[in-house]
Amino acid sequence: MNVGIVIVAHAPMASALYAGGAHCFPGQSRVLLHDVVLSESPERTRQVIHDLIEEADTGAGVLVLVDIVGASPSNAAEAAARQAREAGHAVSLVAGANTPMLLRAITYRSLPLADVVDRVLAGGHQAILRIEPS
Repeated sequence: MNVGIVIVAHAPMASALYAGGAHCFPGQSRVLLHDVVLSESPERTRQVIHDLIEEADTGAGVLVLVDIVGASPSNAAEAAARQAREAGHAVSLVAGANTPMLLRAITYRSLPLADVVDRVLAGGHQAILRIEPS
């Protein structure tokens, strides 16, 4: 069983991240996304994310990647994760989503959820560098 992955971000970032992941790792199952649009209500966003968490979970848990901590997509994802946990799902939420984080999540998704989260966080940190032109 692999950890499910749900990407939630302001439109069109979730789609763009998904496309980057699919470019490197085509044909991944249980990598789902939701682009949050301005006109969508917080309740609708929460419900969509909750449904995606349930769909993505095969018993190994779900990693939810969000773009900006404290923003509407993140807040809705946090509420959906709380609801999913109450229903018995293992869910971890990580903010600051970027392509290296998603690639790590896909690469290591056969590990336990806590290990996937550790790898994702390390990948995000390692990918943020200052590059001085020579």
